[in-house]
Amino acid sequence: MKPIAIFRHSPSEGAGYFTTFLNAKNIPWQLICIDAGDAVPRNAQDYSGLVFMGGPMSVNDDLPWIPEVLALIRDAVEHDVPLLGHCLGGQLISKALGGVVTKNPVKELGWGKVEVADNATARTWFGDIREFDSFHWHGETFSLPQGAVHLLSSAHCVNQAYAIGKHLALQCHVEMTESMIRAWCENGADEIAANRQSPGVQTAADMQMQMQDKMPQLHRAAEQLYRHWLQGLAR
Repeated sequence: MKPIAIFRHSPSEGAGYFTTFLNAKNIPWQLICIDAGDAVPRNAQDYSGLVFMGGPMSVNDDLPWIPEVLALIRDAVEHDVPLLGHCLGGQLISKALGGVVTKNPVKELGWGKVEVADNATARTWFGDIREFDSFHWHGETFSLPQGAVHLLSSAHCVNQAYAIGKHLALQCHVEMTESMIRAWCENGADEIAANRQSPGVQTAADMQMQMQDKMPQLHRAAEQLYRHWLQGLAR
C-alpha cells in the first residue's frame, strides 16, 4: 500500500490524533513538512491519500508553496486520490476546487458545539453522531465548492465541513490531543487576549479545563470520520 501523505504547515500543528489512528491500523504514512522547506510533490498518485493539516497563515497569502499545493489537490481529484483537510487544509481544498476563503464573522478559538447536517451524505460520514463539541482555532472560513455537500455547522461558522465524494474538508479540528491544545494555548496567548470579546473565544484556562471531558467525544467523531475516509483510499 502506498503511504498517506500528511502535510504539515506549522511545527505546532501536526497530525495529532490522525497518526495515532493510522498507527493503530498499521497504515503507512509520510509527513511532508512544508514549514521546514520540504518540497510539494507533483504527483498525487504516488500516495494512497493526501491529508492537509492546519496553520497560522491564510490560503490567500502570497506564499510560494500555496500554488503548488493547490495544483496537487486538483491532481488528486483528477486521479481519484482522496483528500482530507483540517482547518487550513480544508480551506486549501476549497480554494483549489473553486471556492473562496474569507474572514469569518467572528474568531473561534477553543471548544464549541458543532451540529451534523440533516442529509444522507452527512449521515454516511458521521454515523449516529448528531452533534459534538469540537475544537476550533480559526478566523477565516471557506465556501463550498461546486458539487460539495454540507456536513457540519456551528453557532459562529456555517461551513464547518463538507464532502465531495470521497474527499472531506473540515474547518474545525478533530485531530486535537491534549498536548497540542496546551501548545496552542501557549503559542496563541496573544491571539486569545486580543480576541477575548469574541463570543467564540475561550480563555486558555477554559480550553484546558474542558479537555478531559470533551476529548473522548472528539476522538470518537474523529475515528468515525477517519474510518469512512479510509474506505476511499487508492490501493
